[in-house]
Amino acid sequence: MIGFAIYPIERRVSLETAKKFLELPVANLSDCMSRLTAGGPRLRPHHADGAMAGPAFTVKTRPGDNLMVHKAMDLALPGDIIVVDAGGDLTNSIMGEIMASYARMRGIGGIVINGSIRDSGPIAAQNWPVFAAGVTHRGPLRSGPGEIGRAIAIDGMVIHPGDLIVGDEDGVLCVPYLEVDEVLRMATEKHRDETQILDDILNQRPTDRAWIDASLEKLGCKVHPG
Repeated sequence: MIGFAIYPIERRVSLETAKKFLELPVANLSDCMSRLTAGGPRLRPHHADGAMAGPAFTVKTRPGDNLMVHKAMDLALPGDIIVVDAGGDLTNSIMGEIMASYARMRGIGGIVINGSIRDSGPIAAQNWPVFAAGVTHRGPLRSGPGEIGRAIAIDGMVIHPGDLIVGDEDGVLCVPYLEVDEVLRMATEKHRDETQILDDILNQRPTDRAWIDASLEKLGCKVHPG
């Protein structure tokens, strides 16, 4: 049946590499990817605290149905991030406290749901990463169809199995498998530079602001004397 299948994940970003991204703000990573990629502003963290980084374990399911998500929680490897495209519909929840507890017990690194969760109170009280588009008390269906291990897309962000998924207070980002090393290098440099700028501001040291007037002049902004 088309649209109801499980495929193997043939390559994954290593957990060793993924852990290095936990030190970097997602905003820095996004800037280094030309600000063209994002999972959308609806994907918000629902856990108490903590960044997320790991290889994507992709799931596509029809809205409100979590049968394939249950199967993904049995198949995913420790450190994997289960990423669920549930169509963005918020009517029925895809996961609650019991599923979150099971996934955490298995060592799964977190979950991203383009859909709703429930049991938001207990989920908010722990640090296991849960990102979702909404909350509803209405439970899920369990009849399929769905796919595991295929490329999915959330708000225009394409996610292939094994790509790097990162998340923090600012949201969720996918770094393509073949771009991980370059993004890591660029974002590490950017984070170092921005940390120095912030330190200069907090300690009232001079910072370079000449770029503002240079940009205005280049763009043709007229400055009238006051």
